[in-house]
Amino acid sequence: MAITGVYFIPSNPNASTALATVTERLHTALAEEPTLVGRWFLEHKLMRDTPSCLPASTPQQRQAQPRYMQFLSLSYHANHGFIYTSEPAATTTPTNPPPAPAAAPTAGASSGSPSSSSSAGPMVMTTVPLASSSTLFHHFGYACQPFWCHRHTVTVPGGAVYDVGDFRVRVGDVRQTQPAARIRGTVVEIEWRGPSLVSSIAAQALLAKKMGPGAYAATGAEGDGDSAIDVSFFPDGVEEADVEAEYAASAALIREFWARLGIEGAREAILVPDVGREVKEQLKRLKAQQGMQRESEEKREQQPDEDPDPTAGVDSARQFMEIFRFNR
Repeated sequence: MAITGVYFIPSNPNASTALATVTERLHTALAEEPTLVGRWFLEHKLMRDTPSCLPASTPQQRQAQPRYMQFLSLSYHANHGFIYTSEPAATTTPTNPPPAPAAAPTAGASSGSPSSSSSAGPMVMTTVPLASSSTLFHHFGYACQPFWCHRHTVTVPGGAVYDVGDFRVRVGDVRQTQPAARIRGTVVEIEWRGPSLVSSIAAQALLAKKMGPGAYAATGAEGDGDSAIDVSFFPDGVEEADVEAEYAASAALIREFWARLGIEGAREAILVPDVGREVKEQLKRLKAQQGMQRESEEKREQQPDEDPDPTAGVDSARQFMEIFRFNR
Protein backbone atom coordinates (compact mmCIF):
# COMPACT_ATOMS: atom_id res chain seq x y z
CA MET A 1 0.00 0.00 0.00
CA ALA A 2 1.83 3.06 -1.25
CA ILE A 3 1.28 6.57 0.12
CA THR A 4 0.46 8.96 -2.70
CA GLY A 5 -0.78 12.44 -3.48
CA VAL A 6 -2.72 13.51 -6.56
CA TYR A 7 -2.62 16.96 -8.17
CA PHE A 8 -4.84 18.17 -10.99
CA ILE A 9 -4.10 21.24 -13.10
CA PRO A 10 -7.27 22.20 -15.00
CA SER A 11 -7.13 23.74 -18.46
CA ASN A 12 -9.52 25.52 -20.78
CA PRO A 13 -11.00 23.46 -23.64
CA ASN A 14 -9.08 25.34 -26.35
CA ALA A 15 -5.86 25.91 -24.41
CA SER A 16 -2.79 23.73 -24.04
CA THR A 17 -2.41 21.65 -20.90
CA ALA A 18 0.29 21.83 -18.25
CA LEU A 19 1.79 18.46 -19.24
CA ALA A 20 4.78 19.98 -21.02
CA THR A 21 5.42 22.32 -18.09
CA VAL A 22 5.27 19.51 -15.54
CA THR A 23 7.62 17.35 -17.60
CA GLU A 24 10.06 20.22 -18.05
CA ARG A 25 10.03 21.04 -14.32
CA LEU A 26 10.73 17.41 -13.44
CA HIS A 27 13.96 17.67 -15.44
CA THR A 28 15.05 21.15 -14.37
CA ALA A 29 13.66 21.96 -10.91
CA LEU A 30 14.85 18.87 -9.03
CA ALA A 31 18.28 17.77 -7.91
CA GLU A 32 17.65 14.17 -9.00
CA GLU A 33 17.39 13.33 -12.68
CA PRO A 34 14.04 11.65 -13.49
CA THR A 35 14.14 8.26 -15.20
CA LEU A 36 11.32 7.24 -17.52
CA VAL A 37 10.27 3.74 -16.42
CA GLY A 38 7.01 3.11 -18.25
CA ARG A 39 3.51 4.19 -19.22
CA TRP A 40 0.21 4.14 -17.40
CA PHE A 41 -3.50 4.30 -18.16
CA LEU A 42 -6.57 5.41 -16.22
CA GLU A 43 -10.32 5.41 -16.84
CA HIS A 44 -12.89 7.01 -14.55
CA LYS A 45 -16.67 6.92 -14.92
CA LEU A 46 -18.97 9.03 -12.79
CA MET A 47 -22.64 8.38 -12.11
CA ARG A 48 -24.98 10.51 -10.02
CA ASP A 49 -28.44 9.75 -8.70
CA THR A 50 -31.32 11.45 -10.48
CA PRO A 51 -33.52 13.80 -8.43
CA SER A 52 -37.00 12.64 -7.59
CA CYS A 53 -39.87 13.84 -9.78
CA LEU A 54 -42.09 14.12 -6.70
CA PRO A 55 -42.11 17.31 -4.64
CA ALA A 56 -40.10 17.15 -1.44
CA SER A 57 -42.32 16.66 1.60
CA THR A 58 -39.76 17.53 4.27
CA PRO A 59 -36.93 20.06 4.57
CA GLN A 60 -34.50 17.14 4.91
CA GLN A 61 -35.51 15.87 1.47
CA ARG A 62 -35.08 19.30 -0.08
CA GLN A 63 -31.57 19.53 1.37
CA ALA A 64 -30.54 15.98 0.45
CA GLN A 65 -26.96 15.60 -0.73
CA PRO A 66 -26.37 14.15 -4.17
CA ARG A 67 -25.24 10.53 -4.26
CA TYR A 68 -22.40 9.36 -6.48
CA MET A 69 -21.19 6.08 -7.89
CA GLN A 70 -17.71 6.08 -9.39
CA PHE A 71 -15.85 3.42 -11.36
CA LEU A 72 -12.07 3.59 -11.73
CA SER A 73 -9.49 1.37 -13.40
CA LEU A 74 -5.72 1.84 -13.09
CA SER A 75 -3.23 0.06 -15.33
CA TYR A 76 -0.79 -0.47 -12.44
CA HIS A 77 -3.50 -2.24 -10.40
CA ALA A 78 -4.74 -4.52 -13.15
CA ASN A 79 -6.22 -7.25 -10.93
CA HIS A 80 -9.28 -5.25 -9.95
CA GLY A 81 -11.38 -2.18 -10.54
CA PHE A 82 -12.47 0.32 -7.90
CA ILE A 83 -16.08 1.26 -7.13
CA TYR A 84 -16.74 4.20 -4.81
CA THR A 85 -20.37 4.78 -3.79
CA SER A 86 -22.19 7.16 -1.50
CA GLU A 87 -23.59 5.57 1.62
CA PRO A 88 -27.39 5.20 1.61
CA ALA A 89 -29.22 8.03 3.30
CA ALA A 90 -30.67 7.34 6.73
CA THR A 91 -34.21 6.03 6.52
CA THR A 92 -35.34 7.93 9.59
CA THR A 93 -34.57 11.41 10.78
CA PRO A 94 -34.74 12.26 14.50
CA THR A 95 -37.11 15.01 15.56
CA ASN A 96 -35.35 18.34 16.02
CA PRO A 97 -31.84 17.01 15.38
CA PRO A 98 -29.02 18.98 16.99
CA PRO A 99 -27.16 21.34 14.68
CA ALA A 100 -24.15 19.71 13.08
CA PRO A 101 -20.78 21.23 14.00
CA ALA A 102 -18.89 23.02 11.29
CA ALA A 103 -16.70 20.60 9.41
CA ALA A 104 -13.00 21.18 9.76
CA PRO A 105 -11.14 21.55 6.48
CA THR A 106 -9.67 18.29 5.28
CA ALA A 107 -5.93 18.13 5.70
CA GLY A 108 -4.23 18.38 2.35
CA ALA A 109 -7.26 19.76 0.52
CA SER A 110 -6.62 22.76 -1.66
CA SER A 111 -8.67 25.80 -0.76
CA GLY A 112 -9.51 26.21 -4.41
CA SER A 113 -10.74 22.65 -4.91
CA PRO A 114 -14.33 22.65 -6.14
CA SER A 115 -14.88 18.98 -5.29
CA SER A 116 -15.01 19.18 -1.53
CA SER A 117 -15.45 15.77 0.03
CA SER A 118 -18.19 17.10 2.32
CA SER A 119 -20.47 17.68 -0.68
CA ALA A 120 -20.66 13.96 -1.40
CA GLY A 121 -21.17 12.64 2.13
CA PRO A 122 -19.70 9.37 3.41
CA MET A 123 -18.42 7.03 0.71
CA VAL A 124 -17.80 3.27 0.58
CA MET A 125 -14.88 1.76 -1.36
CA THR A 126 -15.14 -1.67 -2.99
CA THR A 127 -12.82 -3.56 -5.33
CA VAL A 128 -14.07 -6.14 -7.82
CA PRO A 129 -12.44 -8.06 -10.68
CA LEU A 130 -11.84 -5.69 -13.57
CA ALA A 131 -14.25 -7.50 -15.91
CA SER A 132 -16.97 -7.39 -13.25
CA SER A 133 -16.46 -3.66 -12.82
CA SER A 134 -17.27 -3.05 -16.49
CA THR A 135 -20.29 -5.36 -16.28
CA LEU A 136 -21.64 -3.56 -13.22
CA PHE A 137 -21.26 -0.17 -14.89
CA HIS A 138 -23.23 -1.29 -17.94
CA HIS A 139 -25.86 -2.82 -15.65
CA PHE A 140 -26.40 0.44 -13.78
CA GLY A 141 -26.33 2.42 -17.01
CA TYR A 142 -29.04 0.23 -18.57
CA ALA A 143 -31.20 -1.44 -15.93
CA CYS A 144 -30.97 1.40 -13.37
CA GLN A 145 -31.05 4.31 -15.81
CA PRO A 146 -34.08 6.01 -14.18
CA PHE A 147 -32.20 6.21 -10.88
CA TRP A 148 -28.59 6.78 -11.96
CA CYS A 149 -27.31 9.16 -14.62
CA HIS A 150 -23.93 8.72 -16.34
CA ARG A 151 -22.33 12.14 -15.95
CA HIS A 152 -18.95 11.67 -17.59
CA THR A 153 -16.09 9.37 -18.55
CA VAL A 154 -12.50 10.61 -18.41
CA THR A 155 -9.29 8.82 -19.31
CA VAL A 156 -5.54 9.23 -19.15
CA PRO A 157 -4.75 7.37 -22.38
CA GLY A 158 -0.95 7.31 -22.29
CA GLY A 159 0.67 8.84 -19.24
CA ALA A 160 4.37 8.69 -18.39
CA VAL A 161 5.92 7.17 -15.24
CA TYR A 162 9.14 8.60 -13.82
CA ASP A 163 11.33 7.53 -10.92
CA VAL A 164 12.86 10.51 -9.11
CA GLY A 165 14.89 9.53 -6.07
CA ASP A 166 12.51 8.07 -3.48
CA PHE A 167 9.45 9.13 -5.48
CA ARG A 168 7.56 7.71 -8.42
CA VAL A 169 5.70 10.30 -10.49
CA ARG A 170 2.87 9.55 -12.92
CA VAL A 171 1.80 12.36 -15.24
CA GLY A 172 -0.71 12.52 -18.06
CA ASP A 173 -3.40 14.56 -19.75
CA VAL A 174 -7.00 13.94 -18.66
CA ARG A 175 -9.33 13.58 -21.65
CA GLN A 176 -13.10 13.52 -21.30
CA THR A 177 -14.80 11.12 -23.73
CA GLN A 178 -18.40 11.34 -22.46
CA PRO A 179 -20.71 13.21 -22.83
CA ALA A 180 -18.50 15.29 -25.15
CA ALA A 181 -14.86 14.90 -26.07
CA ARG A 182 -12.64 17.57 -24.52
CA ILE A 183 -9.41 18.08 -22.59
CA ARG A 184 -9.91 18.58 -18.85
CA GLY A 185 -6.32 19.18 -17.75
CA THR A 186 -3.25 17.38 -16.44
CA VAL A 187 -3.06 14.98 -13.51
CA VAL A 188 0.06 14.18 -11.48
CA GLU A 189 0.34 11.37 -8.96
CA ILE A 190 3.34 11.46 -6.61
CA GLU A 191 4.10 8.21 -4.79
CA TRP A 192 6.47 7.98 -1.84
CA ARG A 193 8.64 4.87 -2.27
CA GLY A 194 11.03 5.35 0.61
CA PRO A 195 10.90 3.46 3.94
CA SER A 196 7.30 3.32 5.12
CA LEU A 197 5.50 1.68 8.02
CA VAL A 198 2.34 1.61 5.90
CA SER A 199 3.99 -0.35 3.08
CA SER A 200 5.50 -2.77 5.59
CA ILE A 201 2.12 -3.45 7.20
CA ALA A 202 0.54 -4.07 3.80
CA ALA A 203 3.36 -6.41 2.77
CA GLN A 204 3.18 -8.37 6.03
CA ALA A 205 -0.60 -8.63 5.76
CA LEU A 206 -0.30 -10.01 2.23
CA LEU A 207 2.33 -12.52 3.32
CA ALA A 208 0.25 -13.58 6.32
CA LYS A 209 -2.74 -14.09 4.02
CA LYS A 210 -0.71 -16.41 1.81
CA MET A 211 0.75 -18.41 4.70
CA GLY A 212 -2.33 -18.57 6.89
CA PRO A 213 -3.20 -16.90 10.21
CA GLY A 214 -1.18 -19.43 12.20
CA ALA A 215 2.13 -18.27 10.79
CA TYR A 216 2.85 -16.01 13.76
CA ALA A 217 2.21 -18.74 16.30
CA ALA A 218 4.34 -21.22 14.39
CA THR A 219 7.19 -18.76 14.11
CA GLY A 220 7.11 -17.85 17.77
CA ALA A 221 6.62 -21.36 19.17
CA GLU A 222 8.81 -23.37 16.82
CA GLY A 223 11.38 -20.77 15.83
CA ASP A 224 10.71 -21.41 12.17
CA GLY A 225 13.08 -19.07 10.40
CA ASP A 226 11.64 -20.03 7.01
CA SER A 227 8.28 -18.37 7.65
CA ALA A 228 9.60 -15.04 6.28
CA ILE A 229 7.34 -13.14 8.70
CA ASP A 230 9.24 -10.90 11.06
CA VAL A 231 7.21 -11.13 14.26
CA SER A 232 9.36 -8.50 15.93
CA PHE A 233 8.20 -6.00 13.29
CA PHE A 234 4.82 -5.76 15.03
CA PRO A 235 5.41 -4.97 18.68
CA ASP A 236 2.41 -4.19 20.83
CA GLY A 237 3.34 -0.52 20.62
CA VAL A 238 2.34 -0.16 16.94
CA GLU A 239 -1.08 1.50 16.97
CA GLU A 240 -3.40 3.30 14.59
CA ALA A 241 -1.91 6.60 15.72
CA ASP A 242 1.43 5.46 14.30
CA VAL A 243 -0.23 4.77 10.95
CA GLU A 244 -1.85 8.21 10.95
CA ALA A 245 1.48 9.83 11.81
CA GLU A 246 3.12 7.95 8.93
CA TYR A 247 0.51 9.26 6.49
CA ALA A 248 0.95 12.81 7.77
CA ALA A 249 4.74 12.65 7.50
CA SER A 250 4.64 11.17 4.00
CA ALA A 251 2.06 13.77 2.92
CA ALA A 252 4.47 16.49 4.05
CA LEU A 253 7.23 14.94 1.91
CA ILE A 254 4.91 14.76 -1.11
CA ARG A 255 3.85 18.38 -0.67
CA GLU A 256 7.48 19.45 -0.39
CA PHE A 257 8.27 17.58 -3.62
CA TRP A 258 5.33 19.24 -5.40
CA ALA A 259 6.30 22.69 -4.11
CA ARG A 260 9.74 22.32 -5.69
CA LEU A 261 8.07 22.02 -9.10
CA GLY A 262 6.60 25.50 -8.66
CA ILE A 263 3.33 24.85 -10.51
CA GLU A 264 0.39 26.98 -9.40
CA GLY A 265 -3.35 26.54 -9.72
CA ALA A 266 -3.45 22.82 -8.95
CA ARG A 267 -6.10 21.00 -6.94
CA GLU A 268 -4.73 18.62 -4.34
CA ALA A 269 -5.98 15.32 -2.95
CA ILE A 270 -3.79 13.62 -0.34
CA LEU A 271 -5.31 13.07 3.09
CA VAL A 272 -8.84 12.55 1.81
CA PRO A 273 -11.52 10.97 4.04
CA ASP A 274 -10.94 7.28 4.89
CA VAL A 275 -7.39 7.26 3.54
CA GLY A 276 -5.46 4.55 5.39
CA ARG A 277 -8.61 2.74 6.46
CA GLU A 278 -7.60 -0.60 4.93
CA VAL A 279 -4.08 -0.41 6.41
CA LYS A 280 -5.53 0.06 9.89
CA GLU A 281 -7.78 -2.95 9.35
CA GLN A 282 -4.78 -4.99 8.21
CA LEU A 283 -2.90 -4.00 11.36
CA LYS A 284 -5.82 -5.16 13.51
CA ARG A 285 -5.94 -8.51 11.71
CA LEU A 286 -2.19 -9.01 12.05
CA LYS A 287 -2.39 -8.44 15.79
CA ALA A 288 -5.38 -10.77 16.07
CA GLN A 289 -3.51 -13.52 14.23
CA GLN A 290 -0.77 -13.72 16.84
CA GLY A 291 -1.27 -16.86 18.90
CA MET A 292 -3.56 -18.59 16.42
CA GLN A 293 -2.80 -22.13 15.26
CA ARG A 294 -1.41 -22.77 11.79
CA GLU A 295 -4.11 -23.62 9.28
CA SER A 296 -3.89 -26.69 7.12
CA GLU A 297 -2.50 -26.31 3.64
CA GLU A 298 -5.92 -27.14 2.20
CA LYS A 299 -7.70 -24.35 4.05
CA ARG A 300 -5.26 -21.60 3.24
CA GLU A 301 -4.58 -22.61 -0.36
CA GLN A 302 -5.43 -19.68 -2.59
CA GLN A 303 -7.73 -20.14 -5.54
CA PRO A 304 -5.98 -19.67 -8.90
CA ASP A 305 -8.19 -16.74 -9.94
CA GLU A 306 -8.32 -15.02 -6.55
CA ASP A 307 -7.04 -11.46 -6.33
CA PRO A 308 -3.84 -11.69 -4.25
CA ASP A 309 -4.26 -8.19 -2.80
CA PRO A 310 -7.80 -6.79 -3.23
CA THR A 311 -7.01 -3.61 -1.27
CA ALA A 312 -4.00 -2.59 -3.37
CA GLY A 313 -4.37 0.97 -4.62
CA VAL A 314 -7.51 1.94 -2.70
CA ASP A 315 -5.94 5.10 -1.27
CA SER A 316 -4.82 6.24 -4.73
CA ALA A 317 -8.30 5.46 -6.06
CA ARG A 318 -9.91 7.64 -3.38
CA GLN A 319 -7.65 10.53 -4.34
CA PHE A 320 -8.31 10.22 -8.08
CA MET A 321 -12.06 9.96 -7.50
CA GLU A 322 -12.02 13.03 -5.26
CA ILE A 323 -10.35 14.99 -8.07
CA PHE A 324 -12.42 13.64 -10.95
CA ARG A 325 -15.86 14.40 -9.57
CA PHE A 326 -15.37 17.88 -11.08
CA ASN A 327 -17.98 19.39 -8.75
CA ARG A 328 -20.75 17.30 -10.36
